Amino acid sequence: MIIGGDKKPVIKNIQKNIQAKQFNAKVELNDPKLDLQTEDQILEHFLQQRSQGTYHVKNIIARLGMRLITQWCNRSTEVHGLHNLADLNTGAIITSNHFNPLDNTAIRYALRSQHRRLYIVSQATNLQMQGSLGFFMNYDDILPLGRGLNYLGKIFPQLLQTTLQQNNYILIYPEQEMWFNYRKPRPLKRGPYYYAARLNAPIISCFVEMQDLKKPDNKQFNQIRYLVHILPIIYPQARLSDRDNSYYMMQQDYQQKKAAYEAAYQQKLTYDFETADIVGWRLS
Repeated sequence: MIIGGDKKPVIKNIQKNIQAKQFNAKVELNDPKLDLQTEDQILEHFLQQRSQGTYHVKNIIARLGMRLITQWCNRSTEVHGLHNLADLNTGAIITSNHFNPLDNTAIRYALRSQHRRLYIVSQATNLQMQGSLGFFMNYDDILPLGRGLNYLGKIFPQLLQTTLQQNNYILIYPEQEMWFNYRKPRPLKRGPYYYAARLNAPIISCFVEMQDLKKPDNKQFNQIRYLVHILPIIYPQARLSDRDNSYYMMQQDYQQKKAAYEAAYQQKLTYDFETADIVGWRLS
């Protein structure tokens, strides 16, 4: 499923950022921007409404709707590595590559047998989206990420801790920004691993492989299907500090994703750009 308009400028931005070695930079056009004051107001409103009855009703509707969307988007999705979750009986932070606004549905689909709620960490700017997508961003178990020091240092960790203590899963994208249909795992940001170390939470390491089905989806892209690889769980090490643990977990996760990529696509990971890196691109 293709969301959004012309992707040629997006692909050009991907190429430009690769050349500049800016692997976590934005590539999408016209993403909303908020000043800190407006962002704080939006986050305050979001947190206040979570305790209201109308929010809980809309949350149920959003979760049911997302369940249907997940089934529809993943009719041909395959899941590998579920055995890696056999001994996990706590909440956990999930990491995965980020290449589509709906790639979280592949993770939802892969983990459906675990019967846990899946929360998604998303930029606070996404709370400003309109229409049906805006509804899901505001009501479908979203944990918004802000930039304010008090929010990042106190409020956000409390949201994560409460969610994990309820034995739920939290999906955080360590690549930070979405690169449309880009198949390679990118260098990771440390944030998710810092919170995992601080909260003593395991990491469910995932890599989503994309396969071109050679059937047109639109003028620019073919349809694709997902193969979700659930990799070995990464646990914080008791002998390490939070800081050292965050680096350990980040490096281990990157190596696992790199190995999964190389096994899936049968080639060594480099960051030299080739057209095949954008899966399904019809070069129209």
